[in-house]
Amino acid sequence: MNNSELYKMIFKRKSFHLFAGAGNKHISQKELDDIEKSFSDLIPLNPDIKVKMVLVPASKTTCLRGAEYCILFYSEKKDGYLQNVGYIGEQLDLYLVSKDIGTLWFGIGRTKEKKFEGLDYVIMIAIHKVDDVTKFRKDMFKSKRKEISEFWEGEQIEGVTDIVRFTPSACNSQPWFVKNTGDMLVYRYKKEGKRGIMPASMVPFYNRIDIGIFLCFIELCFKHEGIEFERELCSDPGDKKEFNLNAIYKIKSNND
Repeated sequence: MNNSELYKMIFKRKSFHLFAGAGNKHISQKELDDIEKSFSDLIPLNPDIKVKMVLVPASKTTCLRGAEYCILFYSEKKDGYLQNVGYIGEQLDLYLVSKDIGTLWFGIGRTKEKKFEGLDYVIMIAIHKVDDVTKFRKDMFKSKRKEISEFWEGEQIEGVTDIVRFTPSACNSQPWFVKNTGDMLVYRYKKEGKRGIMPASMVPFYNRIDIGIFLCFIELCFKHEGIEFERELCSDPGDKKEFNLNAIYKIKSNND
């Protein structure tokens, strides 16, 4: 997968909460084959965590949003597995958008197949072919997102700070906070008392997937801007405290 192409899709993608308006075009067999082939091109956040993806008809899941197919994510349950799924899945999300396939991270979706090759079911992405590119996002900057001051502390990074705020998240919870203090610290952030419509017990689960998606956006922006970096991942067991450190980025200067 081309990083430059994935970056461009950040501005095009939108969540199709219902696929009724996607049109009457269907995903072809060749496209299905290409999607399955793309699974091996996805770059993990943590290569030590086993992940598998399975493409199935939507009728084999509880997704009733008009999707044609769903991509099921299975993983072994290791430290950071949810962030890893989010990071991998967002690459796939953007790849699908590049093929004019609409997507929806469907957190409440379920399948009877709770296990695959010894791995546990985590989440699914629902998909449907879109018959007109104008049905994708026309102006990302009109999307409802937090102001930069609400999620970013310290010096802003041009081409990064202003783009990553549009990362998709469960119930638009936007559960991240960045402290740029020389090193860039990325936290899973949970403001006390706010969780939207998600059950309180599930907030840490879905929001750790969201953080993986956020890290994918950060790194696509870094690469687009030619910013070299080193990443250190931090353990986040899902505590309900306000700030949970997930990653540290050391940005390399020209003198490094």
